[in-house]
Amino acid sequence: MRRAVWPVLALCALAGCAQQAGQAPVAPKGEVSLSQVGFASLPGWTADHQAEALAAFRTGCAHLQDNMGGGDLAAQLGGTAQSWRPACQAATGVAADDAAARRFFETWFTPYAIAQDGNRDGLFTGYYEPEVAGSRAPGPGYEVGLLAAPPDLVSADLGSFADDLKGRRITGRVQGRSLVPYYDRAEIEAGALAAKRLEFLWLADPIDAFFLQIQGSGRVRLPDGRIVRVSYAAQNGRPYVAIGRVLADEGQIPLDQVSLPSIRAWLVAHPERAAEVMNRNRSFVFFRELPGARPDQGPPGTEGAPLTPGRSAAVDRSVLPMQAPVFIDTTDPLDGTRLQRLLVAQDTGGAIKGAVRADIFFGWGADAEARAGHMRGRGSMVVLLPKPAAGS
Repeated sequence: MRRAVWPVLALCALAGCAQQAGQAPVAPKGEVSLSQVGFASLPGWTADHQAEALAAFRTGCAHLQDNMGGGDLAAQLGGTAQSWRPACQAATGVAADDAAARRFFETWFTPYAIAQDGNRDGLFTGYYEPEVAGSRAPGPGYEVGLLAAPPDLVSADLGSFADDLKGRRITGRVQGRSLVPYYDRAEIEAGALAAKRLEFLWLADPIDAFFLQIQGSGRVRLPDGRIVRVSYAAQNGRPYVAIGRVLADEGQIPLDQVSLPSIRAWLVAHPERAAEVMNRNRSFVFFRELPGARPDQGPPGTEGAPLTPGRSAAVDRSVLPMQAPVFIDTTDPLDGTRLQRLLVAQDTGGAIKGAVRADIFFGWGADAEARAGHMRGRGSMVVLLPKPAAGS
């Protein structure tokens, strides 16, 4: 789910993006370590606008779950809703200015540098909420159905059956007395679900529909100008295949030139092969409408909290708990300056695996698309975990 430059949308096309897969994360290979550090050691900590991060943190406090995720020390300190409640309660009385927000985080949290196999260097990408043309009813120019989750799609937590399968899920459908794989993209596009009448919106462009699935959420502009918000509902359980990699392997696009624009341009220029290439990605995402969603808020993250542009991020939930503030030190996607910013872990994704890994939500609109499209920076990450004695 960029500098010598692969846009994140290229990375999504190569590997899958933040909200696309929606499956429970698999624990990354390698040893993960958290080492306590001081706030004074965080480069750019005092220059950041932490009031923006505090607003995102407060939003997440309304969506605490019993199991927040995380591994080892992170799970011990932040793996349950109870771990976060004292800080959430304290956050309600903090003034909306950077100095007060900074004091809040320094009072209630301890920073830990994250490393995997002793390496603190990691990858930071970005995603955004695209806008596409669509209609409430099929008709000329609107012939690509956006599908709701089918009722026969079932998912099982394998960890419920065996301890060594914790964090793994399987998705399929019941056939007779057996669970079999769900229909893949090619089968669905060929009409395997047509009788179920799952379409709730109709899009103008099959390529738009394909990339909307990669992003996992979007805004559909109706002919009268109204906007319908849609978000991830489910996925067919099939593995994600990166069509950017497919085209590169075929020699259609040089690997170092793979990007969303180059992939889209190739699909448009080769209509005779576009469907076949897109169907190489057997993964298929189903959507749901978000009635009443505020236009100034992002789509819901993994726990339901609306994502905050520039302050919400997707992380690997097997490593870090949801709602954890994470301070990143990487490179700005547009001007190459240091990007040192406090984010809040509020989302997960199929391509977001590993300890030092985050996918930044940049929002919606042209600027968000540009930033997400160029975000692929290396850097380090520090997680802020609640102090055990905070609020006692």
